[in-house]
Amino acid sequence: MGKENRDKGKRFERTVANLFKSHGYNANRTAQYRGNTGAAGDVEGVPYIHIEAKHQKQMRLYEWMAQSVSDATAEGKGNLPVVIHKSNNKPVLVSMLYEDWIQLYSAYDSERK
Repeated sequence: MGKENRDKGKRFERTVANLFKSHGYNANRTAQYRGNTGAAGDVEGVPYIHIEAKHQKQMRLYEWMAQSVSDATAEGKGNLPVVIHKSNNKPVLVSMLYEDWIQLYSAYDSERK
């Protein structure tokens, strides 16, 4: 991966962290940007989710989701794996496993009744 693509990825990680900050979360890029590796997601400070942030022209969503699932499992915290992604000149999207999404939606739905 070239420097330009790495920089674009870093900028998007900061963008994702700032999106969460705008909703009151203490989100930041994870320790991996300081050289720590392992199962860390791309953004920390958002409880209960493991975040992979991807800003790429070519979507490889199933590959990215597999990474998020694998890393979330390795963390051992029970966090929901999500991929927050975008392509050039497109809106930010969130992808997650249906099993996780339906749990969230069911909780939301029960609160509204």
